[in-house]
Amino acid sequence: MSLRFSANLSWLFPELPALPERLEAAAAAGFRAAEAAWPAGCPAQALRAAAERAGVRIVLLNTPPGDLETGEMGLAAVPGRQAAFRQSLATAVQYAKAVGCPRIHLMAGRVPLGADRAAVAGEMETTFTENLRYAADLLGQEDMIGLVEPINNRITDPRYFLNTPHQAAAILEKVGRPNLKLQLDLFHCQIMDGNLSRNLETYFPLIGHIQIAQVPGRHEPDSPGELNFPYIFELLESLSYTGYIGCEYAPKGDTLEGLGWLRSYWESRGLQHGGTSKAAK
Repeated sequence: MSLRFSANLSWLFPELPALPERLEAAAAAGFRAAEAAWPAGCPAQALRAAAERAGVRIVLLNTPPGDLETGEMGLAAVPGRQAAFRQSLATAVQYAKAVGCPRIHLMAGRVPLGADRAAVAGEMETTFTENLRYAADLLGQEDMIGLVEPINNRITDPRYFLNTPHQAAAILEKVGRPNLKLQLDLFHCQIMDGNLSRNLETYFPLIGHIQIAQVPGRHEPDSPGELNFPYIFELLESLSYTGYIGCEYAPKGDTLEGLGWLRSYWESRGLQHGGTSKAAK
C-alpha cells in the first residue's frame, strides 16, 4: 500500500501568486490532493473550479487565524474569544463545504501577550475543550473531521498554546468526540519530543492527518537534516496509514525541481507519475 501526499498550497509553488494557479501546478507535478492554511483572498468558487479542472481534492483547510494585526494565530483556546471562534468556525465550514473539503484544522491560538503560560494554562485548556466540543457537534452535522495540531514553541511560535502530541492527546481524550483527530506535523513533533517511531505508533489511532518537513531547515524531506524520511514512509506503510501526508515545507529553490524525493518514492513503489499503479494505465 502506497502513501498519499497532499501539496500544501500555502507553502509550495510560492513563485505563483494565487492558490488556483498553485493548485494547477501541483496537479501538473502529480499531486492528486491539496491543502492550505486559511485561503484569505481566494473565493471558494475559484478554488473549487481549479480543483475540478485539475482533478485534485482539497483535503484540509485551517480555521481563520483571527486578528493578525494583534498577533492572533487561532482562537480555539483563547479565553474571551469564544464568540469570535464560533464565527470563524462557521466561516471555515461554509468555505470547506463549498470546495468539498472534509477536514478543518481548529487552530488553538497563542498564550495572550504578557500572560504567564503556567498561570493561564488551566483556563486556556478549559476554553479549548469547550470550543472543541462545540466544533465537533457542528462538524458532525456536515460529516467533517476537526483536527488539532501541536506546534513547537521552541523555534516556530513561542506563545502557541498546543505544543506536544501528549498534550493534544490528553485534550482529545477529555473532549471525547470521535470526529476530532490529531494533526501530527513531524517537523514540530521532532523539535518538541523526537522519538518519532514510538510517537507515531502510540498516537496512531488518533491521527487524522500528517504533515512533513525536514528538521531544522523546514525544507524538502531529502534536504540535509535530522529526519530519515524513507524510513518514516516505510513505518507509515507498515502501520497501514491511509490518510494524507501534507507537504508543508519551504522549497529551497524551484518547487518542481525539489520534488525529486516524491518522484523517487513513486518509482520505488512501482508507481507512475501521480502515485497511481502502472497496472492502471
